[in-house]
Amino acid sequence: MKYSAINFEEKLAKFSKHWSPKIVAQMNDYHFKLVKFQGEFVWHNHVNTDEVFIVLDGQMAIDFRDGRVDLKTGEMLVVPKGVEHKPLAEDECKILLVEPAGTINTGNAGGELTVEDDVWI
Repeated sequence: MKYSAINFEEKLAKFSKHWSPKIVAQMNDYHFKLVKFQGEFVWHNHVNTDEVFIVLDGQMAIDFRDGRVDLKTGEMLVVPKGVEHKPLAEDECKILLVEPAGTINTGNAGGELTVEDDVWI
């Protein structure tokens, strides 16, 4: 078997579309996804799973119906399953998401920002 490190910067350089997560690794039933945020996403939740946001570069916020959490490079947040949230970033922000394989980016909301789930880079 061939082993090699995954370089986030190299992977992030392979795409430019915002709000379009790309899978870079799998651990058991979990995917590690790189994504670039800019602007506002949609209000949504994930009924059956928590979602982890790890900020690799930049600043973002996650709005909740009862508050907001601001995140910057080197910080992370776990959004509990079933909790409605809306990610946003004024300037481009690079994120690592950790979530179960098959998790749809827009959760229960659907819509035009929903992207194909099984895209590897």
